[in-house]
Amino acid sequence: MSTNQDHLQYPLDSSDLHANCEQCFGLCCVALPYSASSDFAIDKEAGKPCGNLQADFRCSVHTTLRKRGMRGCTVYDCFGAGQKVSQVTYKGIDWRQAPETAKQMYEVFPIMWQLHELLWYLTEALTLKAAQEIHDDLRLAVQETTRLTLLGAEELLRVDVAAHRVEVNVLLLRTSELVREDARSMHKGQRKSPKIQGRGADLIGAKLKGADLRYQSLRGAYLIAADLRGADLRVTDLIGADFRDADIRGANLAGSLFLTQAQVNAAKGDTATKIPPTLARPSHWDTSGK
Repeated sequence: MSTNQDHLQYPLDSSDLHANCEQCFGLCCVALPYSASSDFAIDKEAGKPCGNLQADFRCSVHTTLRKRGMRGCTVYDCFGAGQKVSQVTYKGIDWRQAPETAKQMYEVFPIMWQLHELLWYLTEALTLKAAQEIHDDLRLAVQETTRLTLLGAEELLRVDVAAHRVEVNVLLLRTSELVREDARSMHKGQRKSPKIQGRGADLIGAKLKGADLRYQSLRGAYLIAADLRGADLRVTDLIGADFRDADIRGANLAGSLFLTQAQVNAAKGDTATKIPPTLARPSHWDTSGK
């Protein structure tokens, strides 16, 4: 079990920000609600264990989730919040052993998820040389966010995550601007990119096959079912972009900014899709090579 001192070390151990289901109490399978839809075959209330959750907190149908209409489960990623709540906040005592903690644990989990998501972005920002002028501020933000994740359960429930997110987002936005401007300045005179209209752009079903989208901000963009085959998204800010059913076969996202595992999981890729080394290639992607 990790100690507080372990988690305060810098730089962060990358494993802290990747889901480790072996160390979790199946919290995403219990704490979170979902409704019957294209992502879930059934309804489930928050705080109610999924019927597929076993006594050892593993999923009994993990390998056939998509066939069973539970695609949403294969997309979700907790950024390591599950094991943090299970092993650090509650010190390895699960909600079955101590049912009186169950409700509180389910309320703490989404808060921890948000804090770990911020840590994911901040940790990436610190690897970007073009943002070096604000690295000290980014380190302070990592330290403060890490401190919040180590609070006791009752203290975590009092954390104003929305206010903290606003403060962190100022740094992430500045990071994005610095990195994209630096990359753009080194590649002047190249082909022009299609114009994207700011944060939250509606690109649902957009035809962007082969598009050069480098150096742009697609923050919060709706890329649902967009055709991004062969598109170039290097040094493109993708924080919060909705990639559900986006076709990124052959696309280059290797140098994109703030891409997450959940976004990659939600998209349709193949063996030719390039992604950052910090992310895993989803098992459901096309491996035919066609």
